[in-house]
Amino acid sequence: MASAAGLAAVAKTSAAQADDKSAHEFYELRCYHLRRGPKQKLFDDFYRQAAIPAMNRHDIGPVGVFNVMSGPDSPSMYVLLPHKSIGSFATAIDQVRADPDYQKRRGIINSSPSDPSYVRVESSLMLAFESMPKLEVPAGVTEKKPRIFELRTYESHSKKANKKKIEMFNTGEIAIFRRTGLQPVFFGETLIGTKLPNLTYMLTFDNMAAHDKNWGAFASDPNGKS
Repeated sequence: MASAAGLAAVAKTSAAQADDKSAHEFYELRCYHLRRGPKQKLFDDFYRQAAIPAMNRHDIGPVGVFNVMSGPDSPSMYVLLPHKSIGSFATAIDQVRADPDYQKRRGIINSSPSDPSYVRVESSLMLAFESMPKLEVPAGVTEKKPRIFELRTYESHSKKANKKKIEMFNTGEIAIFRRTGLQPVFFGETLIGTKLPNLTYMLTFDNMAAHDKNWGAFASDPNGKS
């Protein structure tokens, strides 16, 4: 019932934005909990050779794939799927699975119940913030430079508090991020998922030294809060 209600609300939001050329993107964020050993490379090969090309052919992108460098979820892989509309979220994955080249290559991770490719997958659906309605691909990614990404989720005790936090980002805090060198990739309000209500965002850095320097600059800013 909760998921159906959530989808109804998302559909209503999407319909209201249908004629707006600057309509916000929707993001699906998947977390694959992987098995240690050779299956990790097989899963990486599957996304690189089969899944991402098929997703791009069906207008899902740019797709982000991230391995966990540190944290309790290791080993795991996060996949960020940007959608231009809720309709894309509803239909594109079936189109990807029916894609002939995808069908041909999906054998990379064919597995049996006794030898699964991964432990489980979790997924959430987000709506991009008003002040950052589109995902921003960092220049270092297009130039194929090594980078690190930081994914942060803020839980709130109520939907009212969640909306207030989103308003705070929209009305000034994202601008402070940019001014202090914190480069955002996306900001999203989680519509369907776990640990609701929450918001999630991603930042990118050249390295850990830049990460520490830029967060330090933010903390020193008189207007910085998060």
